[in-house]
Amino acid sequence: MLILGIETSCDETGLALYDSDAGLLAHRVHSQVEMHRAYGGVVPELASRDHIRRLLPLLDDVLAASARSRFDIDAIAVTEGPGLAGALLVGAGVAYGLGYALGKPVVGVHHLEGHLLSPLLARPAPAFPFVALLVSGGHTQLMRVGGLGDYELLGETLDDAAGEAFDKTAQLLGLGYPGGPAVSRLAEFGVDGAVHLPRPLIHSGDLNFSFSGLKTAVLTATQRAANLCEQARADIARAFVAAVVDVLATKAMAALDRTGLDTLVVAGGVGANAQLRARLRDEASRRGVRLYFPPAELCTDNGAMIALAGLARLRAGAGTRSGSFSVRPRWPLGS
Repeated sequence: MLILGIETSCDETGLALYDSDAGLLAHRVHSQVEMHRAYGGVVPELASRDHIRRLLPLLDDVLAASARSRFDIDAIAVTEGPGLAGALLVGAGVAYGLGYALGKPVVGVHHLEGHLLSPLLARPAPAFPFVALLVSGGHTQLMRVGGLGDYELLGETLDDAAGEAFDKTAQLLGLGYPGGPAVSRLAEFGVDGAVHLPRPLIHSGDLNFSFSGLKTAVLTATQRAANLCEQARADIARAFVAAVVDVLATKAMAALDRTGLDTLVVAGGVGANAQLRARLRDEASRRGVRLYFPPAELCTDNGAMIALAGLARLRAGAGTRSGSFSVRPRWPLGS
């Protein structure tokens, strides 16, 4: 079965073709980072309009790269939510319009389910059950994943997500948007121990996270610096990254202990962070834990993860040929 995956939940337009036998044939992602950089964050209306411009040319590109035509597509999977309402509507409109024209089923996919299943695109792929650490721009969660649709929330952020803390820290350090990669690069030049920042909830006894206080601590550190020179900025960046990584790694290992599982899957854009990957690899090696990441280019939002999740949903009996559709900007994964 050949599945077309469409992802337009926020500021990346992602399309992919996934074959149930041959695997991922081709995928393309257009990032809107440069367009939104001037505003310091995503502008929903601009995001929606850019998805309109990019979707069909990217579809042609993916079809050409995989040597397939639209008539070879057996089904279409599209992100139904959560995300920006206008952006979701663009993807859904194209998906259901194409499905209606081709007479093919369309299935709506939960964006976070796509991220949770994205490590299955790696080789070797993890086997169920496993603990998933989902760290993206808007989400920081620990889940026990028993199989398709079998998701138990173990812990989540009580306020800001790790990705949001990265973006705010980047702003405070004058690094612009998006913050994650820039803060991580600057941290490489910092001195260990030059600045100390708190590890919120690291000893809370539960698996929840909190990063709003860490953002405040970064603000305080920048204000205290008599001269925020390049080295001072690097030292603060290093302390910030170390704090986030310490909390994420500690909670992830605690989740494995609590569930009795020995497989950890990391998904979401922050999962591409080099410092986080290095720390988790060290912890996994020391504890005998099996650790899986999706391919680096599939950590951010992409159509491949949506196609894969859509295939699983179709096999479970989901899908529709109806011309009507809806999107769900707010959609708890447990529902």
